Order: sequence, then C-alpha cells, then structure tokens
Amino acid sequence: MRRAERLFRLVNEMRTRGVSRANELAEHLEVSVSTIYRDIAHLQASGMPIEGEAGVGYLLRPGFDLPNTTFTHDQIDALAVGLAFVESTGDPALMSAAREVRAKIQAGLPAPEERKLADAPYYSLQSKNSAPADVGILREAIRTQQVVEITYTNAGGSTSTRRLRPLVIWNLTDGWMFSAWCELRQDFRTFRFDRIAELTVTGEHFIADEDTSLTAFMEREGCEEQV
Repeated sequence: MRRAERLFRLVNEMRTRGVSRANELAEHLEVSVSTIYRDIAHLQASGMPIEGEAGVGYLLRPGFDLPNTTFTHDQIDALAVGLAFVESTGDPALMSAAREVRAKIQAGLPAPEERKLADAPYYSLQSKNSAPADVGILREAIRTQQVVEITYTNAGGSTSTRRLRPLVIWNLTDGWMFSAWCELRQDFRTFRFDRIAELTVTGEHFIADEDTSLTAFMEREGCEEQV
C-alpha cells in the first residue's frame, strides 16, 4: 500500500472511532505499530488536528473532514464498477444520472487525466431487459414513501388489486421485479413488472416500522416465495 493511500485510510478510520489506540489502527491497516506512530507524527506535523500520544491513544478532533474528491485507487474502481452497473440497468433516467455523476466526480479528481473513472479493470454485464415504463414512477414512490395500488395477475392467472408499500426494485436475469409490504396479505411480497396491468401512486404516505421496513425484508430475503 502506498503511503499516501495508507495516510488517507488512517485518517478515515480515526474519523469513525473515538479514541484510537495505535495497536488497533495497526491491526486494521495491517502495518506495524511503529508505522502508525510515524504516520500520526507526520499528520500532526502537517497540521492535522490529532490529539493524544503514544501509549495513551489518539483522537481526531470533531469537525475535520477530507475533501470529497480524495479517493484511493480501490475506491475509484468501486465507483467505476457501481456506475457501470447503473448505466446498464436500462432505466433511462438512472443511466443519464450515472453519466452525469461520472463526469462530476471525474472533473473533481486530482490530475483527472491520469486516472479515469472509466478505467477500472471490471466490466458490468449488460442487461438484456429494458427497464419497464413504470420503474421510474415506482422509484419515486419508494423515495417519497408513498403507497401504490396495482392490478396484478399472479403465476396461477388470478387477478387482484393490491395496496403496497414499495421497498426495493430488482433487475434480475429473468426480468424486473419489486418487493413491497402488501397491506392485503400483511406480509412482504415480490411482484413482476410484466404482470402488472395498472400501477397508481395513491399519494398516501407510509412510515415503515421495524416489521415492515426494507431492513426487515432483507433479513428475510430468500425465504419468501414469489407471488
């Protein structure tokens, strides 16, 4: 690991802790304790607001932050992979937003001509499933926590009307789906977009509790059968 990257990670780790002991920081960064002592001394000499001393612990004073555009090479790769995935979703609004984010971050990087967000050694597989027309509407409903009402045909051919609290959208190899808390079933359910005859945002807002939230759903993800 280059020293500049190690220093960045050291400061970032101290931001997430209270008092940091050198041996704990050394274990996290996989370096020696003496290296941590030298790095902290260097940061203090550079004006970093770090208080404390060897054998006692160190504290990065609250209020200090790193520039938003200071990224390690691995973090740049992570951004590039994430943006490449978003650009392959088939959702026109998200694809355009991802390209704009890429341009903004790229312009703010130090020496942007030397390290481009498009240069990550990873590629996102392109989805063959174009985003459904209603996906943008549903994303807005999830963001604003609005109840939606759908007319839906299940795998057995039965049609029903459901009031749902939408939680998450899935772009899978066999199609687009979304998961929600179903007020009719009083449980989580996952629905295929291609079986929705009609989708309406009701304008009614909901507040997810610990039993109906996305966190609760993800804890059960993989246990529920598809509708």
